[in-house]
Formats: sequence, structure tokens, C-alpha cells
Amino acid sequence: MQTFWAPSKIIVFFCIAFSILAVTTSYLGTRNPVLVLNENQILYLFSTSAQVLAGVYGLTLTGFIFFRNELSREEIEDETLVDAVESLKSRYFTLLVFVTVSSVVTLLLSNLAISYESSGTLLGTIIINSAQCAFITTLLAVTYFIFEVISPKRIERESRKLQNQVDPSRKETDRGSLEEFLKNYNQIEEIISTNGSKYQMATISVSSSKHRRHISNAKLSEMLFRNEKISESLYVKIRDLITLRNSIIHGAEPVVSEQIVRDSSIILDELSKAL
Repeated sequence: MQTFWAPSKIIVFFCIAFSILAVTTSYLGTRNPVLVLNENQILYLFSTSAQVLAGVYGLTLTGFIFFRNELSREEIEDETLVDAVESLKSRYFTLLVFVTVSSVVTLLLSNLAISYESSGTLLGTIIINSAQCAFITTLLAVTYFIFEVISPKRIERESRKLQNQVDPSRKETDRGSLEEFLKNYNQIEEIISTNGSKYQMATISVSSSKHRRHISNAKLSEMLFRNEKISESLYVKIRDLITLRNSIIHGAEPVVSEQIVRDSSIILDELSKAL
């Protein structure tokens, strides 16, 4: 199965790539330069690079806002997408912060390069080479971010990640019965829906009929917890089951571990006793 890096690993990768490029090009630039630019060439190169980067970043941000709104719309229309969509939003936000910081650093280095264009010093050479390396690295980071956002399999990928978090031992231990798990889940869902119906009716009563929509099981279970109908530990277990079931629906492997099946039975018993 294809694996995907966490945002932190992606950020570290690009930082290391920039460092290697900057050190290598700066060393070559001070020892045996391949190109020697005059003042006009440096001014044109970095002013153009800054304009290009600013334009690319602006278009990327605009497109990201559009795709993020689309994710929010899908989340509203399908309650089972809540966990996957929220996880994607968190991932995208982290990457966007990195792209933003990288773009700002690149623009600052470009300004420094223009300022040091006539110095001809060792520091000026290092700044010029580092600025161009930052420009290349940032463009690659923006490209990666764009492909992340527009990936057609983003929901399936995130669902598999959530499944690995909730049920990491499904491949290492005996496989459980998916039918038994879904049977227990459906009973848990019915209990939550029945006991949370009064909260749902109260919520609907204060909303206009035009905007009425079904309250998700995750929200109903949270309402039960906030009103001290169930314990916090039971609430966390229920949320994990909801996340796992929704992940299976949206592309994760239709496989559960025997431990998860046993846990679902225990949660069903605890919920029945609590309510």
C-alpha cells in the first residue's frame, strides 16, 4: 500500500533540500563560479523571481480557498466525511503555513540579494545563491502542495490513515468479523440516536426549517457526554468506533482486528447500561 508522509516529514525534507542546495551552490559560487552576473542581471533576476513567486502564491491561495470550501460542502452533505475532511484541513493548513513562510523567506532573500548586488563580497555571493535555491525549493513546495490539494484520492488516503490510527493491529493479529463489528456498531448507533433524539429536536426547534439537517452520531455522542449521560472514556471509545466505521465506508480496507470486534461488544454493553 502506498504510504504518505506526515506534514512534518515533508517540511523537514524541503528544509534539508534547501540547505543542501544552498551550501553546495554557495561553495561552488565562492570557489569556482559557473556564472558571473553583473548588477543589472542580478536586479532583473531577483525582481522577476519575486514577482513570479508572489503571483504563484496568490493563485495557489485562491485555488486552495476554493477547494477548502468544496471540502466543507462535502462535509455538510455527508456526516460520515467529518473525520476525514477535518484531518485533511489540518494537514493542508500545516502545509500552507510552511509554503507561506518559505515564500516570505524567499522574498526577503531576494531583497537582500538585490541590496548586496554591487558588494562583490563573500556574503553577497552566499545570499545570491541561497536566494535562488530558496526560490527553486519554494516553487517545488508549492507544486507539491497543489497536487496534494487536488488529489482525487485524498478522501480515501485520509480514511486509510485514520483507520491505521484507530485499528493499527488489524494486520498483525487475527482478523475479526466485519459483520459482527457492523452489527455492534448499528446497535450502538441506534442507542445513540434514540437517547440523543431529544437534543436533536431541541437543536432543530431553534433552527429554521429551511436549514434543518440531521445531527451526526459523533455530535449526538458528544451531547450525551456533555450532559453527563456517558463517561469521557466511553465517549472517546465511541468516537473511535465512529471514525473507524466512516473510514471503511470511504475507502479504507474493509478489515478489522479481533480486538476491535471485542471492543465494540464491550462498548455496546457499557452504553446499554449507561443509558
